[in-house]
Amino acid sequence: MTKKLLSRLNEDLRELEHELKTKLPEEIRKAAALGDLSENAEYEAALDRQRLIQSKYRSLKNRINEIAQVDVDRLPMDTAGYGSRVTVLDIDTDKEITYQLVMPEDAEAKMNRISISSPIGRALMGKRVEDEVGVTIPSGKKTFEIMDIVPYKKTEMNL
Repeated sequence: MTKKLLSRLNEDLRELEHELKTKLPEEIRKAAALGDLSENAEYEAALDRQRLIQSKYRSLKNRINEIAQVDVDRLPMDTAGYGSRVTVLDIDTDKEITYQLVMPEDAEAKMNRISISSPIGRALMGKRVEDEVGVTIPSGKKTFEIMDIVPYKKTEMNL
């Protein structure tokens, strides 16, 4: 799962790098050729875009480095953590829900892939089967009982 995510993020990084090194310099050259730089809106817009892309590039590069440091071989097998599928029982509705805990970049609510930094994701992290978990979400307070955990190593092939 981290390999797929890293591959996707590295592709995004290459696109930003291409824009920074190829597209934006050309835009800036064209805008500069329009005349007086002190009153050249196109030139200022191109420079603003360059700063924005540089900021995105740095942030993405830092995020890739952070994710690359995740050692999935050291993830615990008996607690909820990154990559695991966690089946919970909503105590209020008596409904079972299965979530997969993923990085924020892979979160997809429709597929119950929730970010480890979301309220529910944070509440589930490190918990074990039969633990009760209370969490405040936008629609109110929820209480879950953890019914089952399938660790990352067993879910990895299903992604």
